[in-house]
Amino acid sequence: MLDMLDAAVVWMNGRGNTEQWGTTPYSRTSGGAERVHRYMTECAPYIAESDGTPVGAMVLDSGPSPQMPIEPAGEPERYVRLLVSDRRYAGRGVGAALLAHAAEETRRAGVELLRVDCWAGGGGELVAFYERQGFTPTDPFLSGTWPGQVLARRIGPPHGRSDQVR
Repeated sequence: MLDMLDAAVVWMNGRGNTEQWGTTPYSRTSGGAERVHRYMTECAPYIAESDGTPVGAMVLDSGPSPQMPIEPAGEPERYVRLLVSDRRYAGRGVGAALLAHAAEETRRAGVELLRVDCWAGGGGELVAFYERQGFTPTDPFLSGTWPGQVLARRIGPPHGRSDQVR
């Protein structure tokens, strides 16, 4: 996961994006490795693989990071705390597949709300990606000078379950 995060920083910087995750490799940022360790031990991590090679990672939790200026939903939710793909597999639907898995895990847990936050700068490209995955922008926020956007997706009941009274 750290390798993917480090490579994502290099890729973003190569495209002129130094604001989203900065210019320091994630593994060398203050608390970066420790944060990934917490994600792997305290949250629900998922790794996407292609022929046994890790190509993406996602972390689900029960709410937003307490370090972010984001209000809890006020109802049970699942929260995508991290989504990253190996840039060598960009454009192959890795992120979309992981988000589809997040929706299924949310549904399986009997929870109806899946949320995520992302960087809202750069012309909103990342926000648009989440919108294409069925999320709706809800609350914009600032973390210092970093512009963020919370997005939400309503999840239906588990397959085969009907809430209709017969």
